[in-house]
Amino acid sequence: MSLIISGASAKRGLATLLACLCLLAGSLLAGCMKVELVGAHLAPLSPDTLMLLGKKGMDPQAPIFIRIFKEESELEIWKLKSDGRFYHFKTYPICNWSGEIGPKLKEGDRQAPEGFYSVSREQMNPDSKYHLAMNLGYPNAFDRAHGRTGEFLMIHGKCKSAGCYAMTDALMEEIYAIARDSFLGGNDAFEVHAFPFRMSEANMARRREHPAYAFWSTLKEGYDYFELTRQLPAVGVCNRHYVVNVAMRGDLKLLDPIAACPAFRRPKPDPFRAHGKDEADADVGAKGRPTPGGEAAALRSGLTRGTVPFSSLSVAPGR
Repeated sequence: MSLIISGASAKRGLATLLACLCLLAGSLLAGCMKVELVGAHLAPLSPDTLMLLGKKGMDPQAPIFIRIFKEESELEIWKLKSDGRFYHFKTYPICNWSGEIGPKLKEGDRQAPEGFYSVSREQMNPDSKYHLAMNLGYPNAFDRAHGRTGEFLMIHGKCKSAGCYAMTDALMEEIYAIARDSFLGGNDAFEVHAFPFRMSEANMARRREHPAYAFWSTLKEGYDYFELTRQLPAVGVCNRHYVVNVAMRGDLKLLDPIAACPAFRRPKPDPFRAHGKDEADADVGAKGRPTPGGEAAALRSGLTRGTVPFSSLSVAPGR
């Protein structure tokens, strides 16, 4: 016996049959396949990123160092090599930051911080409302000594900022993974130096009348030390000031940020000398970054800072 269905009934019947077959196939696949979803904070580095690390001779689990430049809207990642020097890995465009150049002073001023900060394992946030985040540690000892207020100042995703440095989600995933893998290598923290701009003599002269000029002059000491040596300067806080490239008996981090500074010695910097296959990275580094002793114009790398309506800005994430 045969059953002939025509017209609209045929279409409905065929659709029902196909739906049943799809459900059956799904049930069979569920019985033999296990699907695991990996959170963004656990996603491995992409093959392209691993390839670039390999090309540059960098260990994925080696220590990192991050520099931020507001005016250029750029974030740099540097990796430590076996010679004890940092080498430029990649420059990322900052999608958005709020406020103007100049340090953050108080809660609600929507300024992104400037200064010398440190990010520990505990400051990494995989559950942020802004995709992934890392807390800069503002206010640090210097900020507290000046009565500066605010909290939850981050580098995070979602491209929205109210005092943070916001990246696109895709770039934030890569930055987060690079930081995570450095922790897996046994490193407890990494430094983040946030600057108003690339601190060349020409850029400083351009901003000589700015109220933050004296503060920036101290930040420039840290910038210049790294440019010269490719090593992190020792930084402490005393007498309500940053002290850069100093040494003392005991731990600089234990200084009283308000008390008078003790006697310091200032070690002679050991200038970096590029050689071999590392020379290109050392000389070029981030796109447009001045070479040691040079004053090359700072060129933008990638996207410019996006304009986001004030009403769409979100407060810095607590989670």
